[in-house]
Amino acid sequence: MATRIINTPLTKEKVSNLSCGETVFLTGSVFTARDAAHARIIDSIRQGKPLPFSIENAIIYYVGPTPPKPGQVIGSAGPTTSGRMDVFTPDLISAGLSAMIGKGVRNPEVIEAMYEHGVVYFGALGGAGALLAQCIESSEVVAYEDLGAEAVRKLEVKNMPLTVIIDSKGNNLYTKGRKDYLQNSRHCEE
Repeated sequence: MATRIINTPLTKEKVSNLSCGETVFLTGSVFTARDAAHARIIDSIRQGKPLPFSIENAIIYYVGPTPPKPGQVIGSAGPTTSGRMDVFTPDLISAGLSAMIGKGVRNPEVIEAMYEHGVVYFGALGGAGALLAQCIESSEVVAYEDLGAEAVRKLEVKNMPLTVIIDSKGNNLYTKGRKDYLQNSRHCEE
C-alpha cells in the first residue's frame, strides 16, 4: 500500500486521491475537539453564529491532550474514540470539514455523510500519545478555554503518521481488513 506525504489545507481534491489503507504523513494545521467542544460548535452552527475556526477544508483531531511537561509543546496526545463524536459529525461535514482523526469505527450516518461530501477519516495509533505528541510543533487554544483539555486547539503538526481508515469513496479499512483476513485464512485451510 502507498505512503503519502500531505499538507494542509486538506482540499477536496487532495482527499479524493487518498485510498483506504494508505499510510499518510500529515503536515500543517489541525484543530482539536472532543465531545464538549463539538456540542458548542454545533450550537453555533445551528444558531448561525460564527465558528471559532474556519471549518472549510479543516481537519479535526479527536484528542484531549495532557498538560505539557517543562520544555514540551504539548503532553501526551493520543486519539479519543471517534464514535463519541458521531452524533455531531454529519453537521460538521455539511459545514465543510474535510477530515477527522481518531480511533475506532464510525456509524453508518457518518460514513454516508463522508461519501456524500467527499471526506476522509484517518486513524491515529491508540496508546501512542507520547509518540504522536512528538509530531506536534505548536499548540494554541483558539476556543472554549474553560473546557481545559477539551478546549479547541490549533496544532501545527509535522509528519504525523496516520492511516486512511475510510476514504472519500466510502471504502472502509475495518470492513476491507476483515474481508481480506477471512479470504486469506480460507486459503490457509486448503
